[in-house]
Amino acid sequence: MKKVAMVLSGCGVFDGSEIHEAVIALLNLQMLGAQVCFFAPQGVAFDAVNHVDGAPEGKRDVLIESARIARGNISPLSAFDPQSFEAIVFVGGFGAAKNLCSFAFDGPECTVNKDVEVAIKGAIAAGKKLAFMCISPVIAARVISSGVKLTIGSDAKTAAAIEAMGAKHVDCPADSFVEDESFGVFSTPAYMLAKSTVEIDKGVGRMFAKMLSD
Repeated sequence: MKKVAMVLSGCGVFDGSEIHEAVIALLNLQMLGAQVCFFAPQGVAFDAVNHVDGAPEGKRDVLIESARIARGNISPLSAFDPQSFEAIVFVGGFGAAKNLCSFAFDGPECTVNKDVEVAIKGAIAAGKKLAFMCISPVIAARVISSGVKLTIGSDAKTAAAIEAMGAKHVDCPADSFVEDESFGVFSTPAYMLAKSTVEIDKGVGRMFAKMLSD
């Protein structure tokens, strides 16, 4: 059974991981026979947002909030060992751009959480596959750079920011994905472009089928 690490950034689209994307990713990986292990960085989230009215709420811990999606079975990202996994997957949601990196505020000048950067570089050095959903490809652009091919769909402003960080953006529909064979990096637009979970499922399913086929 292939083991896949899934990195979360909280719980909820506006301040953490996009829950629909996380569940769709989990289901598709398990249908392909993979064992999924959840990870998240430790530390206080940038913010907490009331998902009904958008009002700010008190600070929350990224790992503790992510554990809601993982049903409590989650580890600190600092414990991630790329040698123990076939691949590592980064789910979208504003948490990816707020808690895993600072793209939501700093754009192409963003910084990346240390444990996130170490995990990505470690996975690449170990020859493992990496997958990025929704807005999370901006993290790959910042960490990998070097012309790595990525997609967030077709949003011109975000695509320009990706290219400003030294990556190559490729327009892609929500029901498909982009592969960079040289780095073993996969990406799919998910809710950056999708109008329904059906579109997300198609893109994610196709991406993981290819990622785990080798």
